[in-house]
Amino acid sequence: MVKKKKRKKTGRAGGAAGFGAPGFDPGQLLAQVQKIQEEMLAAQEALKNEIVEVSVGGGVVTVRMTAAQEVVDIEIKPEVVDPDDVEILQDLLVAAFNEALSKARALTEERMAPFANLLEGSGLGGLLG
Repeated sequence: MVKKKKRKKTGRAGGAAGFGAPGFDPGQLLAQVQKIQEEMLAAQEALKNEIVEVSVGGGVVTVRMTAAQEVVDIEIKPEVVDPDDVEILQDLLVAAFNEALSKARALTEERMAPFANLLEGSGLGGLLG
């Protein structure tokens, strides 16, 4: 007959790391989460004011866009407007928009990376949306 050993309770509620452990303060965790949320919202708001600028075709088409991916200005030099060759202008616009989007996304990723890094190490990844 094999005797079963009784397991000692670890003091952790539900087995989640740190929760229920001595010295664990749920209020402090909540305050940290709220602080991170506020900082993330502030960073996202600031991205609305960050402008990326892209020029293509030797500067004949320029697109300005916020890092929040809102186009704020398009500049087209008159010499690129040829009614007999609209396709060139269309291609330049597509290239400018795509490059501006790429720059805006890269800037957003750079500005938001500290929050992603913080969440990865905290176990809070799913709590902030």
